[in-house]
Amino acid sequence: MYFSAARTRDYVQQVKELLSATPHLLDQIDVFIIPDHIVLTSVVAQLQGTGVLTGAQDAFCEDAGAFTGEVSPAVLAEVGCRIVELGHAERRRLFGETDDDAARKAAAAARNAMVPLVCIGERTQGQVSVAVDECRAQVESVMASVPDGAEVILAYEPVWAIGAAQPAAAEHVVNVVQRIRALDCVQRRKGVTRLLYGGSAGPGLFEKLKTAVDGLFLGRFAHDPSQFYKTIQEVATA
Repeated sequence: MYFSAARTRDYVQQVKELLSATPHLLDQIDVFIIPDHIVLTSVVAQLQGTGVLTGAQDAFCEDAGAFTGEVSPAVLAEVGCRIVELGHAERRRLFGETDDDAARKAAAAARNAMVPLVCIGERTQGQVSVAVDECRAQVESVMASVPDGAEVILAYEPVWAIGAAQPAAAEHVVNVVQRIRALDCVQRRKGVTRLLYGGSAGPGLFEKLKTAVDGLFLGRFAHDPSQFYKTIQEVATA
């Protein structure tokens, strides 16, 4: 909830213009923008034909019914949404969402042919083993709920690094992500499982993490289109 509708429209236009100069970048990586629900359909329209995907910041676990105020994953898919962000630390902290909530929503996204992007991460800074143990429960819950062949994106966001001046140390991220990738529930899946890093992520970071992560999940450092574009270039050419 940082952008007005007008700012979102201008932002997407600027990103489009930057990417139009180097369209080959989108042949190598996936780029997505996740706006608020109110402007999502207009962003889908703006990005049509560009190759940039549009995502939603949340969705309900049921497709239809007496759930006033919730957002139907079936409707999101119908209007062109491709990715659904779930289980963000703010949803967990402010609205009491649990691992089970994130798992049921992930299953709903997958059954509507969208990719669940599930945020995972430990609450307090500490040892790698502690971080992995906390993330394991989050990952296992999701993987037990989504179809084995469905694509899943896991965004590793240490809660203590969200909004911080600096991201988590590269060595910590690499070690945690490598051990998450080695979990049985991830290894035995037939579907693609991609792992991103978020938590004060921005330009200059991917080079330090590329041996472990598949990409980055940007928050405030993507609010500047030029910084977002710079990060896209770094990932595409790494």
